Parts: sequence; C-alpha cells; structure tokens
Amino acid sequence: MMGGATVVFDPLLPWAVVWVLVALALAVTALALWRRLAGWWLRGLALAVLLAALANPALQTEDRQPLPDIVLVLRDETGSNRLAGRGRQTDMAMTQLSAELTRMGVDARTVPVPDAPDNGGTALNRALADALADVPRDRLAGVFVVSDGLAHDVVAETVPAPVHLLQTGEAGDWDRRLIVRNAPAYGILGETMRLILRIEDEGAVPEALRGQPVRVGFALNGEEMRYAMAPVGQDMGLDLTLSHGGVNVLTFTVEQAEGELTDRNNQAVVQINGIRDRLRVLLVSGEPHTGQRTWRNLLKSDPSVDLVHFTILRPPDRQDGVPVNELSLIAFPTRELFVEKIDEFDLIILDRYRRRGILPNAYFDNIRRYVEEGGALLVVGGPELAGAESIYHSPLGQILPGEPTARLFEQPFTPAISDVGRRHPVTAGLDADWPAGTNGLPGWGRWLRQAELSQSAGEVVMTGIGDRPLLILSREGQGRVAMLASDQAWLWDRGFEGGGPQAELLRRLAHWMMAEPDLEEEALAAEAQGQTLTVTRRSLLDGPHSATITGPDGRTVTLDLAETAPGRFAATWTGDEPGLYRLQSDALEAVAVLGTANPREYERVVADSAALTPLIEGTRGGVAPVAAGLPTLRVVEPGRQAWGRGWLGITPRGAYVTTDLRLAPFLPAWAWLLLGAGLFLGAWLREGRRSV
Repeated sequence: MMGGATVVFDPLLPWAVVWVLVALALAVTALALWRRLAGWWLRGLALAVLLAALANPALQTEDRQPLPDIVLVLRDETGSNRLAGRGRQTDMAMTQLSAELTRMGVDARTVPVPDAPDNGGTALNRALADALADVPRDRLAGVFVVSDGLAHDVVAETVPAPVHLLQTGEAGDWDRRLIVRNAPAYGILGETMRLILRIEDEGAVPEALRGQPVRVGFALNGEEMRYAMAPVGQDMGLDLTLSHGGVNVLTFTVEQAEGELTDRNNQAVVQINGIRDRLRVLLVSGEPHTGQRTWRNLLKSDPSVDLVHFTILRPPDRQDGVPVNELSLIAFPTRELFVEKIDEFDLIILDRYRRRGILPNAYFDNIRRYVEEGGALLVVGGPELAGAESIYHSPLGQILPGEPTARLFEQPFTPAISDVGRRHPVTAGLDADWPAGTNGLPGWGRWLRQAELSQSAGEVVMTGIGDRPLLILSREGQGRVAMLASDQAWLWDRGFEGGGPQAELLRRLAHWMMAEPDLEEEALAAEAQGQTLTVTRRSLLDGPHSATITGPDGRTVTLDLAETAPGRFAATWTGDEPGLYRLQSDALEAVAVLGTANPREYERVVADSAALTPLIEGTRGGVAPVAAGLPTLRVVEPGRQAWGRGWLGITPRGAYVTTDLRLAPFLPAWAWLLLGAGLFLGAWLREGRRSV
C-alpha cells in the first residue's frame, strides 16, 4: 500500500545560519517596503525562494504494509470456572468468539489462566499483564475475558483498549461455605481452647434453606466425626481440648445441600501444634547411691519438667536410737503422692526402690491402676530388684514386663542393642556414633552389674550378660512400663571406658513413656512439601508395608513403602490437587494437607464481576453473561463507549509497517536558481519602469 507523501528538509547550511539569513531577508524586505519600492514584494519572494533552496526540501514517499489488530482472549481454566457447566459455557464462548474475530480479520491470541500454584486464587490480572508485555500497544484493539469474574489479584495494568467480560455461570447459582474465623497456631495439652466458625450462604439461596441451621461435623486427627448444629451467617464457638502432642489436624465439614455449586468450600482443615505446658515427674530413690544424681540432673536440665524427688534416707526398719522429733528429715508424704495426687504425674520413676514397709500393697495397687489408666512407670533395678524385697512381689508384679530370677551378676559387660531394639525408636541408631569393636559390640563403655530378668511381656530392646534382657519396654492397658535391669547407667555419664550415650538413652526412654509422637514404635506419619507427600511408617515388624492414600475427591491410591532404615519404611508421592489427604496403613491412620486444604480458589464460587469492574469501566468495556448468548461484535472509535445491548466493540488501531522509503528533490537546483533570478529581474524591471 502506498502511503502519503511528506516534505522533509535537509539544509545545505546549518539551521542556525539559515535562520540568520531568514532574519536578514526579512530586514531587506522591510526596508524595501519602508522605502516604498514598487517591487518590494518581488524582492521578498526572490529571497524566500533562495532561502527555500538553502533548506533543500524533498518529497518523502512511503510504502506501507498494514498490520492486523490484536485482540487478547483470556480463558479462565481455574477450578471455580470448571464448576456446574461453566467449562462447557467457556468452550462454547471461545468457539463463537474465535469465529467472530476471524471474520473481522483480527489477530486473536488466546491466553490461558491456570490455577495458581501458590494458592493465590485466580490471577487474571497477572495473566493479562504478562500477555500485554508481548503485544505492541498500538495494535491492541480489545481484550475479552471468558471467566466467572472471580479474580483474586489486584488490577495493576493500564490497558489501551476496551476490556470485556464474558461471564460464565447461571443466574440461579448459589453456594454455602464454611469459614474458620480464628484458630490458634498451638495449644497446650489438656487445656481448653476456643475456635470460631462461621457458615455463609451467597447467591440465589433456595427459600426453603434460608435461615435454617446447618449440621457441622468435626474430627481430630482422623478420629470419628462428631456433629453439632450451627446457625447460618453467625459466629459459632467450638471448645476443643488437645490430648496429642505434635501436629494435630482438625477437620470441619458441612453437609452439601441440594443445588449448591460445590462442596470444596464445605470443609476446612486447621493444623494446631499440641505442646505440653509442664511435665510432672515423680522420682523416688529407695536409698542414696551414685547413680541417682544422673536421673536428677537429666530431669532438672529440662525446663519443661517439674521434678518431685524423694530419697528414702531413714526407712522404718532402721534403729539408730535418734528420736523422730530430733530428725531434720522430711517425712515421706505417701498418701498425698500415691493416693491424692498420683494422677497429676506424667511419669513415676522407682529408682532402686524396694519394699521396706513404707508403701503398703494398697499404694502399689494404686500405682498399677495409675499405669493401666494411662500413666507411665519406669523401674530402675539394682541388687534389691533380685532380692526378697523386690517390688515385683507387690501388686506391681502384675504389670512389670520382666520377672526377677533372684540372680545378680556382678561383672563387667557391654550393653548391646537387640534386633528388636534396632527397630525401636528408643534405641534405634543409639550406637551410630560408637563404632563396633572386634567383638561386634558397640564401642561404648561397660557396665558392672545386672539383675537377671525373665521376659514376660513387651519388647527387649537392650541386652546384657549372655544376651539376657537389660531394658524391656511394655504397654499395660493405656499406660507404659519400662524395666532397666541395672543401676549402672551413670558409668556412661562419668565417662567410664569412654562413656556412652546415657543422656540420649534416658531422654528417649522418658519421652517414649510420656507418649511423645516421635518415639512411637508403631506409627504412620506424613509430611507435605507443596504437592509432594513423604509417607513414613515405623514398625517393629518386617515388611513389606504399604499405605492407602485417600484424596479430597475420594479417590484412593496404594503406595508401597521401602525400608530406609531398620524399622523405618518410607516413600514419596505427588498429589494432583491441594487439599486434605487421609492415610491408612494396617490399623494406623494419619492425615496430611497438600498445598492448602482451604484453596482460595474455592472460597467464593458464585460468579461475580466486581473484582474486574474497575478495569472494565476504566476502558469503557462491558459485561455479557454467556448464559444469555454471545453478543455480536462491532468496531467503535477509540474513546467511545464499547458496549451496548447485545453487542461489544473493539477499536481499530490502523497499525502498519513501512516496507520502502523514497526521497525526491522538491525542485532541481537550476529551477531554484532560475526562479530566484526571475523574481529579482522582475523586481528590477518594475522599479526601473516606475522611476522613468
């Protein structure tokens, strides 16, 4: 296409010189006029011709290739725009829009808007900004957004063309959503905390459901669902008490009502970290001995432990003739500790304690009841465990996992981890920093004494002389019992023969007895990072092990777990959508959240153009419901309103590219000279004729 011709100048002299000559020419012409010369105007024209020749004018001619206008079409492919037939509406609108734009001869470019990976919701404005970065602004004729209008990012772009919304959805759409208004990040075990819930309806709610209370279910850590009635549009308080340390996953759900768009926002998941306020430990030493300070130092070094320690210094059978009223010793408060306040302790340790008439059998029976109802008991034995006064011969013998044989070995030996102990979290990897010697035993120091036990329950995790049980762990009722058949652990603490992991062993032992989740021997755990789930199964049993994963959509996947360490089986798996996943392996259950359990994309799902209104109105665009039929397209002038009843408009830009450029002199040099000379001659003749 031939473009129009324009005049350009390429002066033979610098423009400054040309302008000085222009000023002189004006002065000469003005002088001629002042002197009333008859040919003053011919002189002025002659000077103008000479000055024009110095400016060197030329005709510039362009060959132009027109460029098609560009129209951006943003296709919303996020989750909310796939609900209740919106995907079908989107496909229909895209097909008709593409055909209409092709008919108009514009370059239509489709821009997909996928789900945001960072739970940012629908990022329509971000997608528009990225698309505009690749489009010349002088070719953009319009923008069409095929979406439900639910954008979650802010408008941060100026668009030089009309923006229109082809809105999916139906006029009768409605939805119900569950909101957790506040939830603490952590909770103290055993203390009541309050969560605030709210249920909201939006859209064309059926008349029969308006104002009716709703049944809300809630479950903690995958337990059985419990239900309560909640009002719609009002806050509801829920009191909760955590009994499980570590991460607690609390699930809320509302039954899906007939006709609502989705149930994805009818559930919410809250993760609360359960922590212990204070751990109360009762340590009773039967008599003063070298190792009792080891236990005391270990427990006192933990600021979260409240330790109550009693040592029997003067038993009833001791006859030294000192009157009781002259003793400065504190009387052992047996009834207060073992009857009135026994349930307040998290752990009871009987360190080299023997029956000496201080605790009657009724009190030992009370300790047995305490364990069976969820308490923890650790028995550390020395010579008294193998003697006639052993506490095994009390009611505690019913729950102790080992029976003393009355044999006591007074000889050095190296404690060893049993095959089961290598799988048990209390002793697994305990010898990692102690390379084995030539005898195959760990390279830590030896102990010097051990009472012989005959295992009757539980698991032997450490062995001593002749592979005899040294440490036995057992569960009794709802509680836990441990027996250590030696009082020589303090030798490791003192560095005897290089020492050993005494502090780590006793720490793990105490925390296992207090049911810390990280030390459960049979456990299923899941850790999520983004959309990747790491499943870990701890077990004392040989494999193979597997886990069944149930996704938020109800689909299940069976995952085979590979042994990564003794007693530890693991595998990784990637989920295809965010939400709450339930895991089961044998009788164990766990829950995990991939991405986010409460995606922002599903917070509100009823179609609404409010988020895009500033952008649409600022560009004189319009909104057209797809359900009412696709409007026609027409061309409008820039700056005019680009929508009306049944139509939407685009603004033609008239962009082009120059393919050729030609320059031609306005007049040849001889023509300028001839024209200037002729004008000067005419002025001279006119002035000469007038003077005759």
